[in-house]
Amino acid sequence: MAAYLQWRRFVFFDKELVKEPLGNDGAAPGPTPASGSTASKFLCLPSGITVCDSGRGSLVFGDMEGQIWFLPRSLQLTGFQAYKLRVTHLYQLKQHNILASVGEDEEGINPLVKIWNLEKRDGGNPLCTRIFPAIPGTEPTVVSCLTVHENLNFMAIGFTDGSVKLNKGDITRDRHSKTQILHKGNYPVTGLAFRQAGKTTHLFVVTTENVQMLFKKNLFEMAINLAKSQHLDSDGLAQIFMQYGDHLYSKGNHDGAVQQYIRTIGKLEPSYVIRKFLDAQRIHNLTAYLQTLHRQSLANADHTTLLLNCYTKLKDSSKLEEFIKTKSESEVHFDVETAIKVLRQAGYYSHALYLAENHAHHEWYLKIQLEDIKNYQEALRYIGKLPFEQAESNMKRYGKILMHHIPEQTTQLLKGLCTDYRPNLEGRADKEAPDCRANSEEFIPIFANNPRELKAFLEHMSEVQPDSPQGIYDTLLELRLQNWAHEKDPQVKEKLHAETISLLKSGRFCDVFDKALVLCQMHDFQDGVLYLYEQGKLFQQIMHYHMQHEQYRQVIAVCERHGEQDPSLWEQALSYFARKEEDCKEYVAAVLKHIENKNLMPPLLVVQTLAHNSTATLSVIRDYLVQKLQKQSQQIAQDELRVQRYREETTHIRQEIQELKASPKIFQKTKCSICNSALELPSVHFLCGHSFHQHCFESYSESDADCPTCLPENRKVMDMIRAQEQKRDLHDQFQHQLKCSNDSFSVIADYFGRGVFNKLTLLTDPPTARLTPSLEAGLQRDLLMHSRRGT
Repeated sequence: MAAYLQWRRFVFFDKELVKEPLGNDGAAPGPTPASGSTASKFLCLPSGITVCDSGRGSLVFGDMEGQIWFLPRSLQLTGFQAYKLRVTHLYQLKQHNILASVGEDEEGINPLVKIWNLEKRDGGNPLCTRIFPAIPGTEPTVVSCLTVHENLNFMAIGFTDGSVKLNKGDITRDRHSKTQILHKGNYPVTGLAFRQAGKTTHLFVVTTENVQMLFKKNLFEMAINLAKSQHLDSDGLAQIFMQYGDHLYSKGNHDGAVQQYIRTIGKLEPSYVIRKFLDAQRIHNLTAYLQTLHRQSLANADHTTLLLNCYTKLKDSSKLEEFIKTKSESEVHFDVETAIKVLRQAGYYSHALYLAENHAHHEWYLKIQLEDIKNYQEALRYIGKLPFEQAESNMKRYGKILMHHIPEQTTQLLKGLCTDYRPNLEGRADKEAPDCRANSEEFIPIFANNPRELKAFLEHMSEVQPDSPQGIYDTLLELRLQNWAHEKDPQVKEKLHAETISLLKSGRFCDVFDKALVLCQMHDFQDGVLYLYEQGKLFQQIMHYHMQHEQYRQVIAVCERHGEQDPSLWEQALSYFARKEEDCKEYVAAVLKHIENKNLMPPLLVVQTLAHNSTATLSVIRDYLVQKLQKQSQQIAQDELRVQRYREETTHIRQEIQELKASPKIFQKTKCSICNSALELPSVHFLCGHSFHQHCFESYSESDADCPTCLPENRKVMDMIRAQEQKRDLHDQFQHQLKCSNDSFSVIADYFGRGVFNKLTLLTDPPTARLTPSLEAGLQRDLLMHSRRGT
């Protein structure tokens, strides 16, 4: 320690003769040099120079005559009169074009401080923005040193009496400026310097008593040791290391320089060092610096890119692997994605894959495998071990590429992904992962050019997952129809036909009936069309289909199967077969027979229907008309007999009524017509012949004037009579309006809307039979003949 504190003599300047540039004939100030070479002459500075400083690209001098001189790189010397007597001190700021000076304008110890703005001019000279006395008090003393803070808010002046004066505030203005004596000592102040440490500003003062650093030649190690022994902060040490590195770099010792620069990491901007070693011959030094920068976690993406490029250019695979193969995430000192990009670009695919896999950059891993290495099997294996969400998204992104190159394996993975997906870890499924399944419909576009794999996928989904989206079944139907339409082998075609019909009958197309029907029509799958027609109760379309294909028996079968639901089918069949009279007489006869048995059409309408067909002749319905006329004749005979019987019964009833009016009625009933017990007084007797106990009559009768036994039948007869009267009135009214109206169709539509033409069904009608008007009238007469009115 004692050796470091011993004083030594140092040479702070190197002597070198400077010559003016070639061809410079300008006269330099001062005495003319002795004659010499005609090519150049020595540069002579003004005489009486008292102080010098540098900065902003120029040397600045002050002389005994009060002038300040500037010598730029061009060696064109310029100056101006700053003081009347002499200039004693100068300080050129590095970040601002501001010059501070101390000098004298009059004899005596009365120095002045002047602040010059070199960017502005006042009569050709720099603008003086401020002048103030340098001596802090009334005691005369001499200025020994001067320094200014780069923020322009602090100026320190040292004096030979050991005092230090500090000016706070904007040094270029008088306003808001304060003066403070910081230091008083016994030894002259020989040096001043500001140091910024965070938000704290330090002022270092050097006197002839102490010396708080050494920065020249080969004594940097001594300066470092001395600084450490005096507990200099890290910022100060970094400055020593930087200057030491700069010294070694200028001497060509690049290895030693980079070691010193490494010690500045965290304090010195890395770009300052990186720029010095960008040359290809110094790539080793740059690599060492960048490695340390990453180990201290101070590297950014650009530093990572640069370091990896160094490794790849050096082809140092061992260092590269050591750099990227860290044991844990906490040991990673670089941006992983940037490293992957650089390695991929340099062709180090295995290293890039290692980083992508270990740091879960799945997209980069798959991109390298599929686009660079073309290892589709490995890419598919990697997807199969990812969590569900990532496996699903990557299959949507890369599914088409994988399906094109390895269709079977890709199809298997998609089957699992859409049913009960579990990541495949080391050849076994992860049982702890939750059951997840993707929407199988979203993966159908992946199979665009692979119909065989698409069919296998769709059939698998329809079997193991019946609740699959509707798009699965729609696509499967379309695929089966396409295969059926293009198949040439009859046996295979029959099998495809059965599979398609089975799919249609699965009940999966109830909500998309129209879509399934269009698909079957597009592929001319007639059996499917007919099945869908029947499911949709489109009986007319079924009939038209068989008519178009002249399938006569099928036309009859459709009428027999669906005629009850749509009776108009028989009428259409009759009209159709009538047009084909020569070949379809037996079918016309069958239709007419059914129409006759079910009484679906009046004979006149049958004749009118056939009359509209130009090819139909009377021979088509000859047998039908003959049978119809025969039945009508039989019906007329039966009606005449019934009329005769009704007349005889009416005569008999009239005789009974006359007897009731003219002679007494003897009631000989001995039993009650309700309880069938012997009659006892009091009792009730009716002219119809029924007798009742009084208590039975009171319990069951609805009216005192009506017989309880005859009342239901009598009520039916009365309802029928009223209905007949109403129909008669409506018929007459309808005929009258029809004859008088200009728009007959409107009258008919109005009566249809009012339900006039609806059949009136009474309780006496059989539940399912359709009665002809003659039968209905006959039933009414029968009821009238056998009914009795009570009194």
